[in-house]
Amino acid sequence: MLNWTGRHILILGAARQGLALARWLSRHGANVTLNDARAEEELALAKKSLSDVNVEWVTGGHPLELLDETEMLCLSGGIPLTLPIIEEAVRRGIPLSNDSQIFMEVVPCKTIGITGSAGKTTTTTLVGNMASLSMANRSYTGGNIGDPLINYVDDMSANDIAVLELSSFQLEQMTISPNIAAILNITPNHLDRHGTMEAYTNAKARILEFQSAKDAAILGCDDKGAWDLRNRVKGNLQVFSLRGLEEGLNGAYLHDGLLSLRDGFAYVPLLMREKVQLRGDHNVANVLAAFAIGHAAGFKLDDMLEAVEEFRGVPHRLELVRELRGVRWYNDSIATAPERAAAAIHAFREPIVLMLGGRDKNLPWGDLAKLIHERVDHVVVFGEAVGMIQKAITAVGGERGVDVRRAVSLKEAVTLAADVASAGDVVLLSPGGASFDEFKDFAERGEMFRKWVLDLS
Repeated sequence: MLNWTGRHILILGAARQGLALARWLSRHGANVTLNDARAEEELALAKKSLSDVNVEWVTGGHPLELLDETEMLCLSGGIPLTLPIIEEAVRRGIPLSNDSQIFMEVVPCKTIGITGSAGKTTTTTLVGNMASLSMANRSYTGGNIGDPLINYVDDMSANDIAVLELSSFQLEQMTISPNIAAILNITPNHLDRHGTMEAYTNAKARILEFQSAKDAAILGCDDKGAWDLRNRVKGNLQVFSLRGLEEGLNGAYLHDGLLSLRDGFAYVPLLMREKVQLRGDHNVANVLAAFAIGHAAGFKLDDMLEAVEEFRGVPHRLELVRELRGVRWYNDSIATAPERAAAAIHAFREPIVLMLGGRDKNLPWGDLAKLIHERVDHVVVFGEAVGMIQKAITAVGGERGVDVRRAVSLKEAVTLAADVASAGDVVLLSPGGASFDEFKDFAERGEMFRKWVLDLS
């Protein structure tokens, strides 16, 4: 649908993506209804932000009669597909879409799309930095992070480049793939939404589904979930690996502490591992992914190297908050799955006081519990899933005793962690659970953690 004039579009969810899409569609002549289950008084700021465009608002629920004139239903990120209004729309044959799909339908320039269970924001941000240094024209970075790029698509030209982080929620509705598509890894996540790993993997794989032979795909070949999708690649395959590359594979890899690129018979040394400013093997993998993506996009080598050497990471991702009385406090609020918390633990050699909690997403905790018994001295559990997490840790047992303390809230957990930590320790907020039991998102959780840590004296 390229001519929106007079079209009746229903958008579910008045968050960042829904608001951006409502504005764009209204400005392009569509009859837009924005529907949110929250009460009208909770949406005052959102409504004010769209006061300059013609948008009809329906709040406090999702009445099915909204579908009677709807020609397309657009979903904001995180809207569950089990809502009766969505199921009814599918039954009636009303097409589903979202802001990223509509952006891809109209974008005039080359696109890079990045997805994965972990690391996609760090990798997308770094690739965006590479693009801004390397492109003679403009580069735009957004999608599932920052501003939705639908806000800027009307200003883009053919020689620009757009770098998008894409979530599994967005990819479910998408029928266009980016010119360069990267899948970093696929590990258990969002099973409360997708139900099974097969469904989750298929959602991620859609980033490759609609590519052509002239496009490029980048896969993490150390990760079974991503590497198992190599037979779905239609274009030029590039890879990245913390180990050397098998013969015949091209991409970025780590060998003897040196990050390098291989393209056919060409071999390019990049930089030594110690020049990467981010902690942990998982972040070295993100940097290698960015190099492989940048190489596929044709970015200049010097610009990619400059971007990596200057990159200090993204907030809420192993972010050092402060050092107090010899204890270093790290904010890894982005870790909303046990596997991500495990990656954070592996980034440290110091004794760890681990803060786990939030809302469970129907994910397995057993492997993390085993790692805790190997590497962690103290655990503070908090939030909605406190009982389940504590049970998972104690069920494993082990020779090393692990001190587990319970807190109702994150603020109380900070106080308990401060009580138990001693000089030389790392206190690591890497929750393993979602934030929605206490906060609007992981960023708010991280910001409040930062505040409460800075308040310690």
